[in-house]
Amino acid sequence: MSAPTEPEREPAASPAPARRTAVIEVRELVKRFGKAVVHDHLNLDVWRGEVLSIVGGSGSGKTVLLRQIVGLERPTSGCIKVFGEDPAKLRPAQLQALRNRWGLQFQRGALFSALSVIDNIALPLRELRALPDNLICRAALLKLQLVGLSARDADKMPSDLSGGMIKRVALARALALEPELLFLDEPTAGLDPMASDDYVALIRELRRELGLTVVMITHDLDTLVALSDRVAVLADHKVIAAAPIPDVVKVDHPFIREYFLGERAQRALLALPQAARFPQPAAPPGEA
Repeated sequence: MSAPTEPEREPAASPAPARRTAVIEVRELVKRFGKAVVHDHLNLDVWRGEVLSIVGGSGSGKTVLLRQIVGLERPTSGCIKVFGEDPAKLRPAQLQALRNRWGLQFQRGALFSALSVIDNIALPLRELRALPDNLICRAALLKLQLVGLSARDADKMPSDLSGGMIKRVALARALALEPELLFLDEPTAGLDPMASDDYVALIRELRRELGLTVVMITHDLDTLVALSDRVAVLADHKVIAAAPIPDVVKVDHPFIREYFLGERAQRALLALPQAARFPQPAAPPGEA
């Protein structure tokens, strides 16, 4: 008597992809200044834990978009949600609680020239009035050390700092409230190549250690390639691409061809290990 056969088993289902959580949602955003249109039904998502870089030509509205996301500018129409909340609909106390969940490093640091390094970093904590000053100073000193500076720098004034040190102090201030979300506006602008590489390494390390979501405006290709999970390209008043760089360079658009595939860009990309993996887009019609 033959052994009974086992019933056929259905193949195991493939595991479902991990669900991504949107930290920032921009929907149908319109921004006008008088008759000048900056954004025209712009859409964008930022996913938790990623580094999203925003690039675009001069006047494309990169900084204006950032200012609207953090509530410094109001959209003409459309909706922006950060952590699921629309800042435009919150009461002042609710809006402040939301803002405490992100940090912002301005392009040139925007340090207060009359305050010492330690007082610049401590300012967001002092504004909350939630801790005694001795604890605030200790917390500020820890943030100073977190960005690679020492206690010897705490009493210096901004006028005594190098460009790289200004960037680091501004970053320490942006991290003062233990944010989940970090905005960087041209973080390596004005730095020499060595200082820029050191700063990129610092951002990479902090992102990993603190679990940050990072939104970065930059024009520097080395910084872009070294840090970005995705790149959002602003052109024609919209986001025309939001994807990893190898996918972005496939998009046939004049700005993308000039920015990523021009002579200057190719020199920068070829100096990086990732450059070998970047596919070349098909030639535009008439240029084959």
